[in-house]
Amino acid sequence: MTSVLFVCLGNICRSPTAEAVFRARAAGTDIHIDSAGTAAWHAGKGPDPRSRAEGESRGYSFAGQTARKVRVQDFYDFDYVLAMDASNLSDLKAICPKDSTTKLSLFLPDGADVPDPYYGGTDGFRDVVDLIEAASDHWLTTLGGMG
Repeated sequence: MTSVLFVCLGNICRSPTAEAVFRARAAGTDIHIDSAGTAAWHAGKGPDPRSRAEGESRGYSFAGQTARKVRVQDFYDFDYVLAMDASNLSDLKAICPKDSTTKLSLFLPDGADVPDPYYGGTDGFRDVVDLIEAASDHWLTTLGGMG
């Protein structure tokens, strides 16, 4: 089974949205999907209501999601750890054990950051879901033979 972990800073906006979108689009495949944050500020809390509202308006479920911090064990448990931006990727590289075989990468295929919508308006959340939908399709094609 292929496994994918989506990571942003607080695990309440971008990475839970990626988890919800990817889970829906990967339905019927054998891919384990989760999300986490590089910081523990929101540990145990659900996704940001604005992220949920935008995702749920498109039919995505955030059921059962709670924020958590990335653990060292994640680098052994997940085949792919996909960061939402360069800063989080740098933080992940700093804590990734040398013997881990996980593939660390930015989530967007063009190497750009998924912008953090936390301090912005509703347009930012809409744009994030648009980016995540397109990138999810790319990753599902990339992982096609592995699921």
